[in-house]
Amino acid sequence: MRTSITSAARRTALAATAVVGLALSGLAVAPADAAPAADAHGHGSHHVSVARSCAVPQHAGYLACNALRVTGGTPVKAHATGARSTNAAPAAAVSGFGPADIQGAYNLASAAASSGAGQTVAIVDAQDDPNAETDLATYRSQFGLPACTSANGCFSKVDQNGGTSYPSADSGWAGEISLDLDMVSATCPNCNILLVEANTASTDDLGTAVNQAVTLGAKFVSNSYGGSESSDETNADNQYYNHPGVAITASAGDSGYGVEYPAASPYVTSVGGTSLTADSSARGWSESVWGGSGDGTGSGCSAYEAKPSWQTDSGCANRTVADVSAVADPATGVAVYDTYGASGWQVYGGTSASSPIIASVYALAGNPGANTTPASDPYANTSALNDVTSGTNGDCGGTYLCTAGPGYDGPTGLGTPNGTAAFVG
Repeated sequence: MRTSITSAARRTALAATAVVGLALSGLAVAPADAAPAADAHGHGSHHVSVARSCAVPQHAGYLACNALRVTGGTPVKAHATGARSTNAAPAAAVSGFGPADIQGAYNLASAAASSGAGQTVAIVDAQDDPNAETDLATYRSQFGLPACTSANGCFSKVDQNGGTSYPSADSGWAGEISLDLDMVSATCPNCNILLVEANTASTDDLGTAVNQAVTLGAKFVSNSYGGSESSDETNADNQYYNHPGVAITASAGDSGYGVEYPAASPYVTSVGGTSLTADSSARGWSESVWGGSGDGTGSGCSAYEAKPSWQTDSGCANRTVADVSAVADPATGVAVYDTYGASGWQVYGGTSASSPIIASVYALAGNPGANTTPASDPYANTSALNDVTSGTNGDCGGTYLCTAGPGYDGPTGLGTPNGTAAFVG
């Protein structure tokens, strides 16, 4: 039976794991069903209840995925489902935003045959999802996307050492994997997808998987996990996330105001979360900070990471989280297909959704410049982003670190994609 805990308790538990530091490894992590949160809060204009896909880690040096599965309430439905195959299920059977919504909201010409062709987006997660490829096929068929299989060379799955000795299966991380694969598919249908499965959710194993993704040639790597900061994190920066010329994204977190690692790393693009709503504006969409009663996108001022030269906000002497953002509110969540521990179509949110979306936008923009830090790219072209100016994710005295406003703010960074121009190196 699932045990419910509050968001505050989740934050406390994550903080406790950081006391010993990120350097510890080799300890057991709780199974996904051991302690997921199940909170009922209002998000956006809807009310939903959600459950964490992954358990809160029980030991230092372990991280949790940032996927939230909707378990009750009324999330929005995709209002522009786009083309579907003739054998696809009726659109009414699928709740949550689909590819046409994501592409429309962020002004992406993803459907063009040349968009993203030849690019590989790597997804790094822990544990194995035995149904990853078949579930991905169902999602893509539902929305009329081109097939992405191991047979046609579009999809590949490896362990953290680049082989096929996959780790043990885990239903919680399988939900995260499905979310990640589906968001890459929705945002960049012509991209190849590389799934790298870490042996455990330890910082060391996940970091080794990041290195493996880069070794295998991926120029775009999404990481939808995080944990509390630690004084050891700068060592992990250099070991795992410092890859010039590679766009590495990381989720800002799902527990509201506060900083997670690896999102705090200056070598990654830290991705916050928004509530996304279709409206009658010229854009056709509006966004605000994803924030609720204890849940919401992470943000804030890093305790340990130095401020990169390309960040110029004056209220934080260190690295500020986030850089950019995309939809993450479970109440305005995305459609996901998962059958390992789930029954098929689900609605998911969390910054685990926004991280692979942004990694895929980088892929649509083209290869990063050699020896560059792609996290700095959006700061060079802020006009090519949708500025998010309303909402808050917690209590920071009303400052920009937790409250949206014109220009840069912590919860949404510089804003959300308006095409790909802000992501060109």
